[in-house]
Amino acid sequence: MRDLKDDPLELSDQILTWYDNHARALPWRISPKDRALGIQPDPYRIWLSEVMLQQTTVAAVKDYFHRFTQRWPTVQKLAAAEDGDVMGEWAGLGYYARARNLLKCARVVTDEYAGVFPTTHDSLLKLPGIGPYTAAAISSIAYDLPETVLDGNVERVMARLYNIDAPLPGSKPQLKILAAALTPNRRPGDYAQAVMDLGATICSPKSPACGICPWRDPCLARTAGTAQSLPQKTPKKPKPTRRGHVYLARASNGDWLLERRPDKGLLGGMLGWPGSEWSEDPAPNPPFASDWRDLGGEVRHTFTHFHLILQVLVTELPTQYPPTERHLRVAADDFRPSDLPTVMRKAFDLWHSSSIQRRISRSHTDTPGVAR
Repeated sequence: MRDLKDDPLELSDQILTWYDNHARALPWRISPKDRALGIQPDPYRIWLSEVMLQQTTVAAVKDYFHRFTQRWPTVQKLAAAEDGDVMGEWAGLGYYARARNLLKCARVVTDEYAGVFPTTHDSLLKLPGIGPYTAAAISSIAYDLPETVLDGNVERVMARLYNIDAPLPGSKPQLKILAAALTPNRRPGDYAQAVMDLGATICSPKSPACGICPWRDPCLARTAGTAQSLPQKTPKKPKPTRRGHVYLARASNGDWLLERRPDKGLLGGMLGWPGSEWSEDPAPNPPFASDWRDLGGEVRHTFTHFHLILQVLVTELPTQYPPTERHLRVAADDFRPSDLPTVMRKAFDLWHSSSIQRRISRSHTDTPGVAR
């Protein structure tokens, strides 16, 4: 079989031809047809999409991207936004440090670069929250520079194309060298998106559609029959389980007691319920003395490095209870469960379903003629 290294540009041309006919339509993308007509991508939209897509799927990101770009259509608009508004719109996407860095980066680009993202990989790396992958993606996709873009999809394609059985993450440097050799000087932005699309739609993690792949013939893993088992991954250590308490206090007028979490750490800067530490044996830490009642049931959530189980306790918020430096009294009209991070929204959902069940039970009990 011909060595793949003999003519890497031929491989690049093959996948660009495939991309011209099969490119996904994505809200932040300029199609290959439009790009050929001279329409250029908006670096702001490319940056925003790449930050959102870290550790997240395209399907999960689309609605968030639409809301962000409708509310803040330029990097200057985003830079001027209130922190709480941005964190609220981000709620549910997870990895909340990304949202904090998003604001920092928008403000640096606005204040120090006159609202224009720098073009080169090295200059992009100086911005908050932008690492090697994101810098390469922006430089390549937004500015059509020949940077090597290596996300999970590209890693999988390279591992199969070259039949690399060394496990990830240790094989990343080797895969990047192989990906760099295929990155062309002609249309590098389209090429980068073509390989990502190939991994997302054809060279998928399970059951790759090798029969319709533009790289079917040169793919060494297909020939060896190993495509479905690649890339190999180093086994992950089991995640520990931590526990905690959250306290939901609601006043008779509908006000809620919320807590603004510290900027650093998990869920940093997000609104949530007051609570205890998260550990193997957390001590109760209610925000004020009261007859706190266990709601029943548990909230379970998984973070990157651990599983979390929360006990939910509820009480009535005193009408005159004053806000503190850390705790906020939020009026019913200003409270949006969608602004809460997922784990905190799960606690609200548990409260809400319990409240509904209590009302249903009470209405049945109070109905004339029903046996008591």
